[in-house]
Amino acid sequence: MEKQYYYAYSQYLKDKYGEKVYKLPVNLPVTCPNKKDGKGCLFCAEAGTGFEASDSSVSVFEQLAASRTKVEKRYHAHKFIAYFQNYTNTFLPLDRLLGYMEEASKVEDIVEISISTRPDCIRQDYLEAFYEFSSRTGIEVSIELGLQTVNYHTLMEMNRGHGLAEFIDAVLRIAPYHFPVCVHMILNLPGDTMDDAEESARILSTLPISMVKLHSLYIPKQCELYDKYIRGEIEICPKEEYLNRLTEFIALLRPDITVERLFSRIPEKDSAFSNWGNSWWKLTDEWKALMEEKGYVQGTKYNYLNGAALNRWEI
Repeated sequence: MEKQYYYAYSQYLKDKYGEKVYKLPVNLPVTCPNKKDGKGCLFCAEAGTGFEASDSSVSVFEQLAASRTKVEKRYHAHKFIAYFQNYTNTFLPLDRLLGYMEEASKVEDIVEISISTRPDCIRQDYLEAFYEFSSRTGIEVSIELGLQTVNYHTLMEMNRGHGLAEFIDAVLRIAPYHFPVCVHMILNLPGDTMDDAEESARILSTLPISMVKLHSLYIPKQCELYDKYIRGEIEICPKEEYLNRLTEFIALLRPDITVERLFSRIPEKDSAFSNWGNSWWKLTDEWKALMEEKGYVQGTKYNYLNGAALNRWEI
């Protein structure tokens, strides 16, 4: 059996639902408050995220039904997650968002709806409505929060439009409802260091989150960061540095947190820079070799909470 260096998302889904479960991407007709206020995040492309989904003008039911048919045929899947993935889904008026959720619930074998959003777009009335929906339909609701880094200086440099406080507030507001929370992180944003990667693992491990989705920085064409990249105004850390950051992040991460992804996956034609010109699976093999060399698995260095200094000095 292959050594498990981290708690993989595929295993988490098997543990939770008893079998393989596949995400079906959905694009809704929504934007982002950061784009309403200005130009948005420096690394955000015009299309937002969601390279795999249909156009947002196609109904939610049609998007899911089409994806379900393909995935079921190819992987013999029987359970699915409707993934509302593009832009900031809770920036929709609540009644419209609930309407899309109801539409998704009508697709056969949908067991969960995953809602991607921003830390500054979590509010009590939305959470109450999600709880009522889940209780009534029996469909799990999970929430994906784009944080990217705990370094608030970098958040400002990337024009994220929020800081660390908004993220902590969002996680703590979600916690009483027990919705699984997945946090998106980029461990090699320009200006960030190994210290930021390590502190990211510590902060996430301290909070009631369930999952983390790691992205190595990719630079889409037609975004502000692309212009800076072309002009040579930003520095991207070498591949070896990212791999080292990733090993330390995983070693510090609370062992029960699920890791959904380690590297970005984006069509080459859509990016000016991605994964140092390597495939994600090749990078994964290099990372595993480094984990083995260091003697790490997830949580190896998770020893810094609950009065760590008292424990170290046996007081």
